[in-house]
Amino acid sequence: MAKPQLEIPVAPGDRLDIDVETQSASGDGIGRASGYTLFLPGGLPGDQVRAEIIKRTPRFGVGRVIEVLSPSPARVAAPCPVFTACGGCKLQEQRYEDQLAFKTRVVADSLTHLGNIDAFPEITTWAAPRPYGYRNKASFAVTLLAPGKLGIGFFQEGSHDVADSATCDILQAPINATKEWLRGLLEKHRVPIYNETRHKGFLRGLIVRHAKSPGETLVGFVTTRGRLPKPFLKEALNEAALSRFGITGLVQNLNERDTNAILGPKTRVLWGKDRLAETVGDLTLNLSLGSFFQVNTEQAARLYGLAREWAASLGGRVVDAYSGVGGIALGIARAGLKVTGIEEYAPAVADAEENARRNGIDTARFLAGTVEQHLPQLIGEGPVATLVVDPPRKGCSPAVLEAAKTMAPKQIIYISCNPATLARDLARLPDYRIAQITVIDMFPQTQHVETAVRLVPAG
Repeated sequence: MAKPQLEIPVAPGDRLDIDVETQSASGDGIGRASGYTLFLPGGLPGDQVRAEIIKRTPRFGVGRVIEVLSPSPARVAAPCPVFTACGGCKLQEQRYEDQLAFKTRVVADSLTHLGNIDAFPEITTWAAPRPYGYRNKASFAVTLLAPGKLGIGFFQEGSHDVADSATCDILQAPINATKEWLRGLLEKHRVPIYNETRHKGFLRGLIVRHAKSPGETLVGFVTTRGRLPKPFLKEALNEAALSRFGITGLVQNLNERDTNAILGPKTRVLWGKDRLAETVGDLTLNLSLGSFFQVNTEQAARLYGLAREWAASLGGRVVDAYSGVGGIALGIARAGLKVTGIEEYAPAVADAEENARRNGIDTARFLAGTVEQHLPQLIGEGPVATLVVDPPRKGCSPAVLEAAKTMAPKQIIYISCNPATLARDLARLPDYRIAQITVIDMFPQTQHVETAVRLVPAG
């Protein structure tokens, strides 16, 4: 017997007025038409909007907000001139306190509905000291708009079209200033720009890292094979300009692959140093161009302090998986504990080892390789009091979680940038329960959520 056809009350091209009731984990508004769920990017809970239906499926539809008929009390004006085109700061039109409430709700809903975890303590939320001007790194896409005219910015949501803008409000001001200075030089010297459709050209992107303390800037040019023009480099190495922007290094990263990955495997120094120094709490960390480090330095310092506090509460041996440049591991080691860090990205391991020397810490060691490779081997070295995991957005693999169960640490500190994979992984650790959970707003104006969870044995 054939399944009955579902009655979908809307069709592409329809325009209708909708009350936005809530918000999805992606930050999109959600409303309903005759009970049918509609996702409404740009809509906020409490809005009444006029929307055009652009997509429908048996389970939900998607609408484009044409007009806000009655704004939500949480709605504010977005300062960014390319806010609607860029899509990177999805929440700029939402009042900051409501952004925090939204992120806390996303974590709670993920634990309950995705992880089937019913019992957990109240979620603590730490607001960012600066909701704007916080981001310490930017990877800019570069495109040729017209002869001698460049577009430099971020890809528009769902495309590879560049949202060109002189400023990005969430970036630290020196990053915007450095990028605009470079824009002028690149246009003046007609540096060839890579065309990803034809796979021809030279300059693929710009990366600018800035350390507010001590005020250093590292610039990376991501290119195909070749060299930057000598006249461009000569002007770029103007001593007064380098001093004005705090530039301590210019590097070239070679990426010849047909890939969405930003960085290629080789980086060479054009001038100065291939890394900068960032002060995070009582640590000074060396950061190379591609090494992972939290984009919000002030919130990173608070996160490191929380991990240190939790680890120090038990003492004993600590393993830090996905240790990056060593910030969390070294912060814990600073409290007098012995820490082993594991990191797959070899340049980050080199940074971590140098950071240990620079900070006078001799109780931390770092292993190069995957967590899947090293974690089982560490089990044989003796009891582990604290296991720290800070995986990428995809979360921990089953092999890592199995090794964690075998290791049986007295506590697990799970740091996550993805509530969905956090909930999934915690559900796969049934012998542990959540003792503490904190949302640390690392990414104001965006839908991204950073969460720190302390797990202890369920018994």
